[in-house]
Amino acid sequence: MIGVVVAMQCEADILLEQMKVNRSLTVSGKKVHVGMAFSKPTAVCVCGVGKVNASLGAQILVSKFDAKKLFNFGVAGGLNNTTKLCEVYQIKEAVQFDFDLTQLNGTKIGTLDEYKENYLALNHFRAKLPLKRLGTADRFNDSPADYELLTNELKADIRDMEGGAIVQASFSAELPVYCVKAISDVAGSGSTTEQYLANREKALQNLKTYLPILFEDL
Repeated sequence: MIGVVVAMQCEADILLEQMKVNRSLTVSGKKVHVGMAFSKPTAVCVCGVGKVNASLGAQILVSKFDAKKLFNFGVAGGLNNTTKLCEVYQIKEAVQFDFDLTQLNGTKIGTLDEYKENYLALNHFRAKLPLKRLGTADRFNDSPADYELLTNELKADIRDMEGGAIVQASFSAELPVYCVKAISDVAGSGSTTEQYLANREKALQNLKTYLPILFEDL
C-alpha cells in the first residue's frame, strides 16, 4: 500500500480525480480515501495543515492501512531564484527549522534530539525533476528572520509546513519517503499570501501532470 499524506483537500483532489476510490472514512478526525491510483493500492490521508497534523496523518497510514512507503506532495514556497513560480520539484532532504535544541545540545538548528544531522535525506524518483532542500515549520509568514535562517544558514530552497514532519515519521517507521512540491509563492517577490492565493491552482495543475509518472516509481 502506498500512503499519501497531503495537508489540504485541494491538494488531495489532483490525485483523487485520477484515482478509483473504493471507500472513504474518517480516522482520528482525518479523512482517508482508499483505492487504486494508477493501478497501485493507495490510501490518501488529508491530514490538515502543520507538523502535528502531518505526523498524525503519516502514522494513521502506517498503523491503520499498513502503508509500505509514504509520499507527500502539495504546494510550497520558493526561497531563491532556482525555484520558479508554479514549477515542480522533488525534495532531496528536509529540515524542521523551528526545532531548536542548540542551547541544550550544541547541535545545529533543526537537529532532532535522536539524530546527529539537521537534514534528513529522502528517497528520490527517477523522474527528471530537480532536487531541492526543504525547510518545514509551523508558520506561514514573510518573516525576515526566517528567510535569513532558511537561506543563509540552512541553505534551503523551499519551505512548507508538513514535509519535514512526514519525513521524521517515515524514519521512525523505517519506511521509504518521497516528496514533491509545486511552487505557489517565491520569497522576495511581494506578499507570499497574495502570491499563494493567485498561483495555488496553477501550481497544483502542473503537479497533477506528473503524478502518473511519479506513481510508476512508487
